[in-house]
Amino acid sequence: MIDDRNLVRMIQGGDMQALRVLIRQHERLVLHMVRRVVSNEEEQKELCQDVFLKVYNSLGSFGFQSRLSTWIATIAYRHALNHLRVQKVKFSDLPSDDMTSALKDFDTPESMVMETDLNDRVRELIGRLPMQYRTIINLYHLEEMSYAEIGSIMDLPEGTVKSYLFRARAMLKEYVKRYI
Repeated sequence: MIDDRNLVRMIQGGDMQALRVLIRQHERLVLHMVRRVVSNEEEQKELCQDVFLKVYNSLGSFGFQSRLSTWIATIAYRHALNHLRVQKVKFSDLPSDDMTSALKDFDTPESMVMETDLNDRVRELIGRLPMQYRTIINLYHLEEMSYAEIGSIMDLPEGTVKSYLFRARAMLKEYVKRYI
């Protein structure tokens, strides 16, 4: 495995194989970041391609003040947010359905467990959290990023990241506890 500095140097030198390596290493992260903001699958694919173009075009300005993955995640997150702004969608207009709407088609907790896999239901509930909460939960638990890295990506103070993570967990715990 090539370290990030050498990989960037190789890409800047015109090595397209190195660019493929960078894309392969970070495609899951980019898709993950874009999915947290944009729900349309076609738009997600297009945005991911755009993100890697931005990364390629901006590699010269990357100064290794953070990890390469943090920098790429920041570009992906902000690009997806900008996409929403261009579509004139405000955060307040995004679906913030009450989590109970995800559960209303189940009569009892037992029927919920019988009909769906618990992990899928939890993922669905996470998807219904407000965008910043679900993004932070996913970055922290799935991408295993630190509070500082998440704060850098989302342009939030570290204390706010901790607070949002606490609130998101509390919301999830309450709904899972209520219905299971």
